[in-house]
Amino acid sequence: MNIDLSGQRAIVTGGSRGIGRATALAFAGAGASVSICARGADALEAARAEIAARGVTAHAASCDLADGEAVARYVADAAEALGGIDILVNNASGFGSSDDEAGWEKSLSVDLLATVRATRAATPFLEQSGAGAVLNISSTAAFHPSVRTTPYGVAKAAINQYTRNRAAALAPQRIRVNCVAPGSIEFPGGNWEKRKTDNPQLYNSILRGIPFGRLGCPEEVAQVALFLVSPLAGWVTGQTIMVDGGQTLGR
Repeated sequence: MNIDLSGQRAIVTGGSRGIGRATALAFAGAGASVSICARGADALEAARAEIAARGVTAHAASCDLADGEAVARYVADAAEALGGIDILVNNASGFGSSDDEAGWEKSLSVDLLATVRATRAATPFLEQSGAGAVLNISSTAAFHPSVRTTPYGVAKAAINQYTRNRAAALAPQRIRVNCVAPGSIEFPGGNWEKRKTDNPQLYNSILRGIPFGRLGCPEEVAQVALFLVSPLAGWVTGQTIMVDGGQTLGR
């Protein structure tokens, strides 16, 4: 079944690589106009060009998602460039792992507060859509103790709660809010590709815990994202869907 997002206008934060890039490309392939933001200019422009090659409007802007004012400016600029907003995907992560001030600052300011701020800024535009959709990207780390990456896991758990909160608050405005919780996802330049080389013991331990015998890829997450923002999921809101190849089944 093909999903058609023609005429839809989507924002994907952290959209220059990994899950964000794959999601932006999936939306563009379904006919949506797409705006992405990130910090790295080269990767951002490369992703924007890939989106434009799908024959849709493509907008990209550099944005420090830890900066609340910058997030609000980006959302407003993206809405102007696209002519409105129908879909918001909060994907960016600071990947805070260390249990110290720096680790907590990364996870709370980027993973959690950027999600809150972007959703707040986009809500007036989503209300005008008449069928708006917000999708937050969490993690399976939100569902079990994450000693190795405590700030990250705590922030993602908060995103799950925020998803349900906003789903309840925005339903009267016909805005759906859902969440995807990926397991371990591998892609070029990503954390797990790096771990394969610099910490093979950890990488292989994770690999052994996945019943499918491999890590996931960004495109597998993007396809679930595409469904959840589409009319096919028009009666789905407040849900968090794990996309992990069964990684959490043995926990």
